[in-house]
Amino acid sequence: MQHPTIVKDNVAVITGGASGIGFAAAAAFARAGMKVCIADVDQARLAEAAARLSSVTSATHVMSFAVDVSKVESVAELERAVRERFGGTDILMNNAGIQPGSTLFGEPDNWQRIIAVNMWGIINGSRIFAPSMIARGRAGLIINTGSKQGITTPPATPLTTSPRPA
Repeated sequence: MQHPTIVKDNVAVITGGASGIGFAAAAAFARAGMKVCIADVDQARLAEAAARLSSVTSATHVMSFAVDVSKVESVAELERAVRERFGGTDILMNNAGIQPGSTLFGEPDNWQRIIAVNMWGIINGSRIFAPSMIARGRAGLIINTGSKQGITTPPATPLTTSPRPA
């Protein structure tokens, strides 16, 4: 059974949409006839992904937007741009995430960036987009994706790293 928001001419916004699962979801939404905005931090990948999406659907149904989901102002600009271009959002897929490598005793700045993108990106996206989605008065959907790293702790990940004796 398909969700009632996945219909022709509805609007999907996918953060982390220039590659991986985000791009695969964007392509699936485009094949369903939806208008799609892929948002990502990497402008070069965005341009390439937008061109690839345009081969699946009309170029007028594809939008790309450079965003840093860790910054609430950047996410607010994304929401405004989608509303101006497509009239609003029906599906928000908070998919942006990073894991640049970390160790428990690694640099705190690295941890701050991971938390800012992986946690605050979802919070920022949901808080910024949900009020406008509700105001549309129709079915909407927010999808938050995550890695299996959030469920399991495979060997050699930060939680299992311990200092070596001197």
